[in-house]
Amino acid sequence: MAGSLSRRRLAAPCERQAAREASPLPMSACMIRQLRARALAVFALRGLPEGVREPTGKEGLWRPIAGRSEGKMKRREIEALREQVRCAAVLEHAGFAIDAKESTRRAVKFRRGGEIIIVIYEGRGWFDPLSEAKGDVFRLVEHLDRVGFLEGAERVAALVGFQITEPEWRAAKHGERSDLSLPDRWQSRRHPWPRSASWRYLNRERRLPANVLRTAIKSDLLREGPQGSMWALHRDQAGVLTGWEARGPLYRGFASGGTKVLFRFGSDSASRLAVTEAAIDAMTLAAIEGLREGTLYLSTGGGWSPTTEAALEELATKPGVQLVAATDANPQGDMFAERLRTLADDVGCDWTRLRPPEEDWNESLKIMEREKRERTEGGGVPHARGPRQGKLRPVEPALDADGRDAGGSQGVMKD
Repeated sequence: MAGSLSRRRLAAPCERQAAREASPLPMSACMIRQLRARALAVFALRGLPEGVREPTGKEGLWRPIAGRSEGKMKRREIEALREQVRCAAVLEHAGFAIDAKESTRRAVKFRRGGEIIIVIYEGRGWFDPLSEAKGDVFRLVEHLDRVGFLEGAERVAALVGFQITEPEWRAAKHGERSDLSLPDRWQSRRHPWPRSASWRYLNRERRLPANVLRTAIKSDLLREGPQGSMWALHRDQAGVLTGWEARGPLYRGFASGGTKVLFRFGSDSASRLAVTEAAIDAMTLAAIEGLREGTLYLSTGGGWSPTTEAALEELATKPGVQLVAATDANPQGDMFAERLRTLADDVGCDWTRLRPPEEDWNESLKIMEREKRERTEGGGVPHARGPRQGKLRPVEPALDADGRDAGGSQGVMKD
């Protein structure tokens, strides 16, 4: 009995220690200083090369830290670092900035030149849409700075207490959230109509012509969203509603609880599949091409989920299909185009790249409309400027010059 009691007394401290290490705890300023010191010390103990660094206050620059001491970093302390330092802190220090236009509360897009990082999971995770890279804050530092885990963790530790810039998100308005099912939420909203807020946004601001809007509405693809936004339907291969893209003057996102599959504008039996990154771009390309017969205009909603890939693959396996990569004229659009090329090669269908003259199709349409107004206001005399490179005609979309990005298992099928 005495031996058993003695063993319990010896085990109790170990159990309490294990419990303390099982989950991170809130840290005081003193604990943060101790943690940072211990985190930096572990690299000296493990023999990290000279030149251990800390932020200098300038973007992306680090300086040596003197006086490292030996120590040991425990799993609990690594987890605490992960909780204390958000991915946004690493990105801001590295010179990235938030792209507010392309961000949502759940997915914040950061840019640095041509580089893009999207932060998710409330700042705890990230992914690079231009590659397969993703992970937590430690992996982010490794990805950006091309360092190993030890030096990366040291740099994370040096950012404890870094004050990040918080985006100003618009508060949710009445009607944006509901306990209703996705189909019920969709059915509860009205179709856009002339002079409605959504119609004005699409027709006046986005320059989509009335005939295109009426065709989309007749196919039950659009709904009036809150705050002048529009909802664009996504459905799966069986025609089941899976969610909707939401776009407006002050808001962009996707249906809460929904799944991105495909926005489909046209007949599912079409042999020409024009894939864009947004429903507005899909409708814009349809307007530019004059609602081309035999074309299904598609939008991935800016994502590339397994469900999206499966839906595209099912459409592309039909005989005589041409897969048209009509994605944006930027690195992300080019990455999506390469994925579509790979998919076309896998299923054995034709593939071609259709690049907008501007960054996206809607921007291209707005410039075309502006130039048309300028010519009209000038009494039919063309503008003094030379013609824009790659300018589109209504039913003759421009392929890449010399067909550099065109190809597929059967070569190029020109329009």
